[in-house]
Amino acid sequence: MKIAEILDILEIMAPLGYAEDFDNVGLLTGSAATDATGILVCHDALEQVIDEAIAASCNLVVCFHPILFSGLKKITGKNYVERAVIKAIKNDIAIYAVHTALDNHSQGVNKIFADALGLINTKILVPKEGFIRKLVTYTIAENHIQLRNALFNAGAGSIGNYQNCSFNSTGLGTYQGNEFSNPEVGQRGEFTEANEIKIEVTFEKHLEAKILKALFANHVYEEVAYEIYTLQNRHQNIGLGIIGELAEPLDEHTFLEFAKQKIKAGGIRHSAFTGKPIKKVALLGGSGSFAIKNAIAAGADAYLTADLKYHQFYEAEGKLLLADVGHYESERYTADYIAKYLSENIKDIAIRVSGIDTNPVKYV
Repeated sequence: MKIAEILDILEIMAPLGYAEDFDNVGLLTGSAATDATGILVCHDALEQVIDEAIAASCNLVVCFHPILFSGLKKITGKNYVERAVIKAIKNDIAIYAVHTALDNHSQGVNKIFADALGLINTKILVPKEGFIRKLVTYTIAENHIQLRNALFNAGAGSIGNYQNCSFNSTGLGTYQGNEFSNPEVGQRGEFTEANEIKIEVTFEKHLEAKILKALFANHVYEEVAYEIYTLQNRHQNIGLGIIGELAEPLDEHTFLEFAKQKIKAGGIRHSAFTGKPIKKVALLGGSGSFAIKNAIAAGADAYLTADLKYHQFYEAEGKLLLADVGHYESERYTADYIAKYLSENIKDIAIRVSGIDTNPVKYV
């Protein structure tokens, strides 16, 4: 099995198009054309994890955090990032990162976090913006069903819990081809009026190339007229964070102890108690200070995230309990989730979860 085949499976789990623009996901080192000898799944692809992969004959390391995040101008081994990259390259080990591609998936990092706490009635806390686009095109009646179905098959027309969604309207199109044209209806050089059907479908932006390929392959016109717009609608099934409910409300102290036990946190920093029971819980794995206002607006009684600074605890303003549970802790179960997914979809290659604790934060 080629590494490329495994990467295709991983992208079904966490489409790279879901990732945030600032992120660096996908294949970071190595060649996808190489035969896979084994897969090691980890949280952070540090140098000691690469050593672990070498010892286990795994030439593909699937990590959550990308070891290469910002650009490298030199690779001399002077820091932990460069040393890990050098060792991976020297030993023909491919490194693949999922990070915010899995963060933004409705069944990804934050759903895993929510499931660990037993939250029910969950939905996305910060739905993704600028991700839905609309294609508008025009064709003759004899072509519109074939063309529309091809667009559906390419991934267009999915809205929330619905598929094969489109809007179709009829109108009169006009054109006049020059001496080099080859019109489907009418003759070159002749002003032509044709009854046409306008097809409108929405699609997720990372599918644009696939949608356009289907459009051109199935349209009968020599020159295909089409328009693409970015919509303002938020994508309710893609985005960061989760908000849900506990089966039964808990007092604040009991809730924090419960969360600490479930994610095996060494400690939880939190804002002042509000005196209100905790029923509605918002959470966001990793650095989530940017979504405090979203949690408040959603009516959360508590918001669990990580990497909060001193002054950010003031932003709770008595409206909710704000808790920093730890970056690694909030994403603790991600590697197990990835390994389970791969094991369910790959049968002939050994898949291991790293036994190395890469959490850089320690507690007394």
